Amino acid sequence: MPIYHTLGQIPPKRHTQFRKPDGGLYAEELVSTQGFSSVYSLVYHCHPPTLVKTLGEPYSVEPVIARAKHLKHTSLLGFNVHPHDDYLQSRKPVLVNNDLHISLAAPRKSMTDYFYKNSQADEVIFVHVGSGVLKTGFGQIKFGYGDYLVIPRGTIYQLEFDTEDNRLFIVESFGPIRTPKRYRNELGQLMEHAPYCERDIRRPSDLQTIDQQGDFKILIKKQGLIYPYIYGNHPFDFIGWDGYHYPWAFSIHDFEPITGRLHQPPPVHQTFEGHNFVLCSFVPRKFDYHPLSIPAPYNHSNVDSDEVLYYVDGDFMSRKNVVKGQITLHPAGIPHGPHPGSVEKSIGKEATDELAVMIDPFHPLQLTEDALLIEDPNYYHSWADPS
Repeated sequence: MPIYHTLGQIPPKRHTQFRKPDGGLYAEELVSTQGFSSVYSLVYHCHPPTLVKTLGEPYSVEPVIARAKHLKHTSLLGFNVHPHDDYLQSRKPVLVNNDLHISLAAPRKSMTDYFYKNSQADEVIFVHVGSGVLKTGFGQIKFGYGDYLVIPRGTIYQLEFDTEDNRLFIVESFGPIRTPKRYRNELGQLMEHAPYCERDIRRPSDLQTIDQQGDFKILIKKQGLIYPYIYGNHPFDFIGWDGYHYPWAFSIHDFEPITGRLHQPPPVHQTFEGHNFVLCSFVPRKFDYHPLSIPAPYNHSNVDSDEVLYYVDGDFMSRKNVVKGQITLHPAGIPHGPHPGSVEKSIGKEATDELAVMIDPFHPLQLTEDALLIEDPNYYHSWADPS
């Protein structure tokens, strides 16, 4: 989880009078999680954040399940998702369960005429292609290739893109997204053995207080529905804030790999943890240095979890015919491993330049109708092909 941060103007004591230059009061808002038992921030608005002018009819964005139960190694060609001008309409959920949704998106346009708030899930947006700025009331975060944008639930945001060529890998987590517990000491500080530290976490900056009244469209997601709201105040009217609940960014390029004499298991690549799943980063690294080591991963039987790998860049020595944006799903209940010829081919190699995001969910994933549109139906045959 992030560390304490503050931007803008705040009063010396919380829950006390904090007045504007004209004598009026700023509006204090507590943004809390898990009731009052977990991280929170105190936000000070120019106007109360409660002025709703109109409420439109909600509409469903619930994923349509096409394959609820399956036991087949599956591959999805992520870059076959067609680009769409609108950010929310570009988001295509492909793998889902009750703990998380995994989506792909290829938005062409920035969010200019509305704001978005996910009230049911934390979001981790991995930027595969593109760059721009994440805008929130907490401040701004510039992003680019390889960035994870961690946006806690309840955060109103806009994405401003630099170009029309953007590819995003998005995880919605119905529990909090946190740094792995084993990386933190009892006070929450990342420890020496962690593969990244607080210096690598980019927090919001450049707080811009937008004190405007009018009609501001905010699309709020709750329980699979989008509720169109029109608020009377600009949602980015923060004059200041402090706390632990805010969006932040971490680059996959700042993840420091943990290596050893023998092949290291996937937990050494863990980057974040959610409820009933973990998210890992595979980055360029030196291979194992035992004189008889086999760099290729060993065959593995998934007994308790599915395994999802999203291929970002580089050469994957354990897989054939891998392309950027490809997703592989190896479900619990059937072993998977290197493709034929990969094991011998890996011996003697000193390093890899692979870049990938892995998710291990501890409950089975379901495939959506959007997933079937980009599925490679012959992927499960790839272990039988000696070429």
